[in-house]
Amino acid sequence: METGKYNRLTVVKAVDFGLYLDGGEGREILLPARYVPEGAAVGDELEVFVYRDNEDRLIATTERPYAIVGEFQRMRVRDVARAGAFLDWGIMKDLLVPFREQKTPMKQGEYHLVYVYLDFITKRIVASARIDKFLDNTPPRYGRNEEVELMIANRTELGFNVIINNSHRGLLYHNEIFRTLSPGERCRGYIRQVREDDRIDVSLYPAGYGRVDGIERQILAELERAGGYLPVGDKSDAEEIRARFSCSKKSFKMAVGALYRKNVLAIEEDGIRKV
Repeated sequence: METGKYNRLTVVKAVDFGLYLDGGEGREILLPARYVPEGAAVGDELEVFVYRDNEDRLIATTERPYAIVGEFQRMRVRDVARAGAFLDWGIMKDLLVPFREQKTPMKQGEYHLVYVYLDFITKRIVASARIDKFLDNTPPRYGRNEEVELMIANRTELGFNVIINNSHRGLLYHNEIFRTLSPGERCRGYIRQVREDDRIDVSLYPAGYGRVDGIERQILAELERAGGYLPVGDKSDAEEIRARFSCSKKSFKMAVGALYRKNVLAIEEDGIRKV
């Protein structure tokens, strides 16, 4: 059984106020009645999230928090008290960010990117906004154009800082962005390059024609929704294409050319038509 993570635990006892689950080493962990799945009985195995309540007791829930131990997530400050800031965690219990773990003083209603971890002294689950110390410091071993998971961290003058595969920091440049991004958003991305200083550049699209394949599918989907014709083409403004297809005009033209050569669409004077 791991505190702060999802566990599959066996029901060992039913009581009026819930079920007791086998937490190993002679421990029984309460799953309060409000979280008990309909029909659950002694002997069943349930997937639950385990944490400590306000009285320091291990307790289980079938609710799913916004992040578990070992994950980064953007959360809203619900309240600020003497112990620190309390974040809306997505479950009944709020998540504490001690003052020492705040980069700047947190205020009620603000959103902050934090890392969730288990404090080995108090055995409680807490969060930290000092995310750099939780990133992997080993040299990254990503290949060019490797597909990765990105979390959007914060905007910079160059673009957005991102967290790659929940491990490394990377940079997504403004000229690689063709749609609206929000801090805390998770999306698929691709490694552009790992620099000599181990800094990592990423993109939302695979390099070369691998990216065009996705734009081709989007163009065909838009044509289908529009009844087979779209008034976009070489004369269209780049911003219009960016807003409609989330890509540059150059990539759009490459995709249209590829579809034309496949005899999938016809290029007309003022637009494109599905054939």
